Amino acid sequence: MNVADRKFQPFAEPKIGLNWRVLGILNLFRILVPLVLLSLHSLGGSRGLPVESPRLFLMAAGAYLCFGFVSVVLVRKRATTAHVQTIIQATIDIACLTLLLHACGGISSGLGLLFLVPVGGLAFLLPPRSALFLAAVAAIAVLVHTIWQQLSGHSDIMVYAAAGFLGLVLFTISASASVLATRVRESEDLVRQKDLDLANLADLSQYIVQHLRESLLVVDANDKIRLINESAAEILGDIHAVPGALIGEVSPRLLYSLSTWRQRAPHDEAPASFVAADGARLIQPHFAPLGATAPGPTLIFLEDTSLMAEKVQQSKLAALGRLSASIAHEIRNPVGAMSHAGQLLAESPDIAPEDRRLTDIIRSNSERVSTIINNVLQLSRRESTQPARLSLGDWLKEFLAEFSETMQVPLSEIGVHDDAEDLEVRYDPSHLHQVVWNLCDNAIKYGEPRDGIKVEIRLSRLMPSYRPCLEVADRGAGIEPQAADRIFEPFFTGRKGGTGLGLFIARELCQLNRAILLYEPRSGGGSVFRIVFSDPQRWEE
Repeated sequence: MNVADRKFQPFAEPKIGLNWRVLGILNLFRILVPLVLLSLHSLGGSRGLPVESPRLFLMAAGAYLCFGFVSVVLVRKRATTAHVQTIIQATIDIACLTLLLHACGGISSGLGLLFLVPVGGLAFLLPPRSALFLAAVAAIAVLVHTIWQQLSGHSDIMVYAAAGFLGLVLFTISASASVLATRVRESEDLVRQKDLDLANLADLSQYIVQHLRESLLVVDANDKIRLINESAAEILGDIHAVPGALIGEVSPRLLYSLSTWRQRAPHDEAPASFVAADGARLIQPHFAPLGATAPGPTLIFLEDTSLMAEKVQQSKLAALGRLSASIAHEIRNPVGAMSHAGQLLAESPDIAPEDRRLTDIIRSNSERVSTIINNVLQLSRRESTQPARLSLGDWLKEFLAEFSETMQVPLSEIGVHDDAEDLEVRYDPSHLHQVVWNLCDNAIKYGEPRDGIKVEIRLSRLMPSYRPCLEVADRGAGIEPQAADRIFEPFFTGRKGGTGLGLFIARELCQLNRAILLYEPRSGGGSVFRIVFSDPQRWEE
């Protein structure tokens, strides 16, 4: 049953189990007592049980034994209510035990002690007044039998003392059993209520976890999943992402991040992000220890960074708009003037060779600043996006022809793998051209040719989301692991002479077109940049 479909019953009535258990134990007494008495009677002579009326004894013992077996069946089948069976058993117990007492010579035989077990046991199941009434009935039965025996001349007057003492014991045991039963029932009800509360709390916790918008899971010290909600399982994308599974088998990357986090202080920098199973989202894990043991259970939150990126998109656009206005007026014009002055100075015939080197520095750095300004201005004008349906295969052919001619790169040095024919995406053509050009240009600059191929481009669909994607891969030195999480930050560059804005602008343009740009190290060396496009039909919804 689904947790959401359960109805919580914090004050449900407890099930009656104690009464049936006591009745079952008393049935064992009813079977053993006749068997023991019959065995003692069969010994005969001085070793056997003295019986004054053998026929009555055999009839009473046999009836009591048969009643014991019948009562076992009635209790197991719950033929009637426990209260009704208690009344029936009390009546037959007193009747059979009184007959056995009479057949063996009365109270002087010592069999009156047999009344203690059924009276005490049945008093355990009855309210205090009913328990005392049962003890009174048993005591009266013994007393009446004693009076009849004494009047008939079968005993002397001293047997009254024994009958009275037995009656006192019956009342004491009955009262004690009734008080004990009340306390046992209260304790049992309390335990049952606590168990029910714990079960309700567990169901409530499970319900809350499963319906949280956040993706979370709990991993124990042995790296086994103890709790996971549907959102987290969808991110990990494995049908085996269930409680009891090893996190390393479900997501090796998440296990690596968890192991790295455990080896350093919790206040250190955030763990490295990883790509979701559908390849379309960048996930940032957050870890929190549960308990004081180390290593111990860990609570893991999986944050979809793309959702946060969408929330801050508008504020970034506004800030960039204000920044671009300042750049256009306050920075671009002075930089242009300095560049022009340096150019005129370099054309002077009287300039010395060492001064000409300084003019080259002015020119190169002015061009670099101008490039940065143009990139920022272009980024601030992204609101004018015009998405259109594109056949990715046809678009790529036209793009490669232009790229090869402009960059003087033979088409034979560009490997193309089309794993999905008729792949259609929705993207602004100018933006896509800029993003792919930047990625291919980086692959040509920093990659190394292998088997005559400098850059590889692959078109495919990601499983299980079926979202179209375009990958640009190279066989270069790759990116250092400590820098992999920063390559999309503005003005961060690991290459000499770079502006640090190319990949930043590429990712921003992808986000504007509801796509995502991801980086992964390539097996065997190199880099892979993957553009994951949105589903065109969902785009239009």
